Amino acid sequence: MRERRRCGWVGPDPLYRVYHDEEWGVAVHDDRRLFEMLVLEGAQAGLSWLTILRKREGYRRAFAGFVPRRVGAFGERDVRRLLADPGIVRHEGKIRAAVQNARALLALQAAGESLDEVVWAVVGGRPRRNRWRTLPEVPAKTAESDALSRALRQRGFAFVGPTVCYAFMQAVGVVNDHMVDCFRYREV
Repeated sequence: MRERRRCGWVGPDPLYRVYHDEEWGVAVHDDRRLFEMLVLEGAQAGLSWLTILRKREGYRRAFAGFVPRRVGAFGERDVRRLLADPGIVRHEGKIRAAVQNARALLALQAAGESLDEVVWAVVGGRPRRNRWRTLPEVPAKTAESDALSRALRQRGFAFVGPTVCYAFMQAVGVVNDHMVDCFRYREV
């Protein structure tokens, strides 16, 4: 049986393949799930995505299933607990940003907005379908990720620079950055 063609960044690790084949680039419109991916993409900054995938269950446990109301209630004792948790990346700035982002999301919702609306507004509500043929063509950030970064920071979110935002946009399907010869390109 012939192997399906995947994006060049996908290595042989089965966890990576499942993530690529089933999740990456699929449109997400649920605020809790968007919050989870925003936290994970922020945690990934400077690290490999495979590192984060391997710690994902640890993150789900440590961050109360990414329920914004619960994470937003975290205090200093929780931050100290998270800094000692080997199941996650123990970076104080990233941990504090996750708590701040939960609070920002709750404030956003209390004001009658949703994270879904803010995220998808940068592409007019429809996924941007790129046509990359090689990995070097894929940008680290775009005008849309700059706009999303600004929109989130204006609403009190942290650790949401344009590069983190672009990786987040790729992950949650705001942009389809599967290579055109990847079997998932047409599927998503």
